[in-house]
Amino acid sequence: MQAEAFGNSSLFVIANDVAQLNSIAEALEGNLTGSVYSHTGGDDDEIYDSFVPALTQKVGRLLNDKMPTGVAVSPAMNHGGPFPATGHPTFTAVGMPTSIHRFSMLHSYDNIRPHRLPEALQDKNPTGCWRRIDGSWTQDDI
Repeated sequence: MQAEAFGNSSLFVIANDVAQLNSIAEALEGNLTGSVYSHTGGDDDEIYDSFVPALTQKVGRLLNDKMPTGVAVSPAMNHGGPFPATGHPTFTAVGMPTSIHRFSMLHSYDNIRPHRLPEALQDKNPTGCWRRIDGSWTQDDI
């Protein structure tokens, strides 16, 4: 069930507990997207926090409570994931520093609840890292 499929395709897996859920995520190959449907009141935040780090390493675009419908052409969109979901042709294996990009993986977060985002993507910016927001680079909170 891990063969690449184009068009409508879904795989539903039922886990008996969080440990089994994590094992399933770790066994997945690279995929373009991963959707997590969870309790809207946050009753399962602990499970989410345990499971999503493993899933994030397997997908390029993480979605929360939404279907991965379509791709928009925008600076924020990521259409790729870990191998074999993508093999970006513009990266080279020769020379530094560009060759390192061949082994990096972009992450995109779609409809993720604010408190579930990585710290650098939340509205507050306690680390002062540079972020591109609405086309401008800033270190400010938003």
